[in-house]
Amino acid sequence: MRRLVNKRIVIGITGGISAYKSAFLVRILRKNGADVRVVMTKNACEFVTPLTFQALSSRPVHTELLDLDAEAAMSHIELAKWADLIIIAPTSANFLARYAHGFAEDLLSTLCLAADSPVMLAPAMNQNMWLNKATQENLNKIKQWGIKVIAPSEGEQACGDDGPGRMAEPEEIAKFAADIFRTNILTGSRLLVTAGPTREAIDPIRFLSNGSSGRMGYAIASAAVEAGAEVTLISGPVNIEAVGIEKIIRVTSAEEMCSSVMKKINTTDIFISAAAVSDYTFQNISKKKIKKIEDTCQLILHKTPDILAKVAALNNAPFTVGFAAETENLEMNAKEKLDLKNLNMIAANKVGKQIGIDSEDNELTVFWGSGQEKLPLNSKNKLARKLIELIAFQYNEENSNKTH
Repeated sequence: MRRLVNKRIVIGITGGISAYKSAFLVRILRKNGADVRVVMTKNACEFVTPLTFQALSSRPVHTELLDLDAEAAMSHIELAKWADLIIIAPTSANFLARYAHGFAEDLLSTLCLAADSPVMLAPAMNQNMWLNKATQENLNKIKQWGIKVIAPSEGEQACGDDGPGRMAEPEEIAKFAADIFRTNILTGSRLLVTAGPTREAIDPIRFLSNGSSGRMGYAIASAAVEAGAEVTLISGPVNIEAVGIEKIIRVTSAEEMCSSVMKKINTTDIFISAAAVSDYTFQNISKKKIKKIEDTCQLILHKTPDILAKVAALNNAPFTVGFAAETENLEMNAKEKLDLKNLNMIAANKVGKQIGIDSEDNELTVFWGSGQEKLPLNSKNKLARKLIELIAFQYNEENSNKTH
């Protein structure tokens, strides 16, 4: 269940005796690296106390729709933006019915309507309620929306009946949740991703670099692995855990990154250049530490290799995706770079306070030959999965056109 590492998961708990199992689910998810927040309905609080889930998640439990501690007092919007996945476990017959008909009466139901992330249900109820035609119709309706459902198991129930309706075991739910992040939209494709900054040495101690954390590139590489691709990540100096990425080449300078890319590019189907590569390096690197003697110090710079342009100019160039971090004229500069370097796609972002470089959040506008799409402000992990979906669609469409 490696795919759960660093995932933001909201566990929604509705009223039912199976609520006690959700405590084990929270524990399993956290043990496998997920960050968990818990939302409880009023009826759920009658079975297990919020204090239990606060202790297990190490986060406050959310129970109220209008929360004065939340941003703009709107917990449902804040949690919807935060979550990579929402799991309702247990899902009662009542909640299933309300969800199927778009009700927004409390925090949990409102959260589900506001979410743009996957929603997963783990139903739990009496066997007759489960088999009831109304419940099955509600279930089928929800499945048509793309909602994931892990069916209940059969066995003895708290009421004494024996049959289908027991909530799936926490271990099964956790595995099912991990598999949701496996999309397979790029199965069989070979991806090469660059990430992080480069460092251009001045002397043995000092260097020229930038504030890139590498988060976006690493998130893209992880999302590509989830999409089924064979991924190689070429990374500048960063301090990030590589989740699910087995092939990592670590470099320091722009020259090293360029060399590593060109060695791999002939066996690459898609190249995503997310690294913040230094545009200039020093003409002469001092072999000794430069002493602070003179009032001024003159250092001569020269251009580093343009990795993106070199790749896109190849005769059999892979599907090439660039990034443009801009402080002004975002669309104009991005489109110019797209055309000038003959790229297939470019993802542009405005650099600012708490967004873009060295931030956990970002927003992107993605451009390609025939169109564009804006990916609103979100965590870089969620953005990466959206970007990989766009890349996969355009890449597969282009390949389809080549074969016809």
